[in-house]
Amino acid sequence: MTHPPGLRERKKQQTYESVSEIAIRLFLEKGFDAVSVAEIAAAAGISKPTLFRYFPVKEDLVLHRIADHEDEAARVVVESGEAPLVALRRHFLEGLERGDPVTGLSDHPQVLAFHRLLYGTPSLVARAHGHLERQEAALAQVLGGDLDARLAAGQIIAVRRVLALENWRRIADGEPIEEVRVDAVAAAERAFAVLAGGLIWLT
Repeated sequence: MTHPPGLRERKKQQTYESVSEIAIRLFLEKGFDAVSVAEIAAAAGISKPTLFRYFPVKEDLVLHRIADHEDEAARVVVESGEAPLVALRRHFLEGLERGDPVTGLSDHPQVLAFHRLLYGTPSLVARAHGHLERQEAALAQVLGGDLDARLAAGQIIAVRRVLALENWRRIADGEPIEEVRVDAVAAAERAFAVLAGGLIWLT
């Protein structure tokens, strides 16, 4: 029996999503270090070797949730007819407006809990550096791939990360989201203006 093209890949992606969500639920309930890979595999109804084929390290079970953002900045540049920095600024501000969790400007309990898990677990923070490096590499590639492009990508990704972390920190500390939103928009405008001053070739 043959499967239609793409069916196997869709099933594989569904497995990724299902196992990752089960793992994150357990981590949020018990803590990252208190949950074993064997426990996750049992809850997902798969063997440990199968789990490791999908997720080589335990931390990847969490980071899978944000893996699709690794090429987001690059996609924004490619798909927009605007200058790169103009497109990225607009995209970030639109994210703030709709409360995109990637911008840190979300007070949804599940989003806050996920961010506490991510930023409060040292091994996850360390593993997330690879995620940031892949974001930079993807963006640098569409900006030209040379040293100037890599330097620009590093600055842009760093600015987005710091802005998002500040928004999340303030909301997690109990500040009303509408108050944070006003400051978040102003901070993003300032940050991208600074970037524009130093990366004029991208504007």
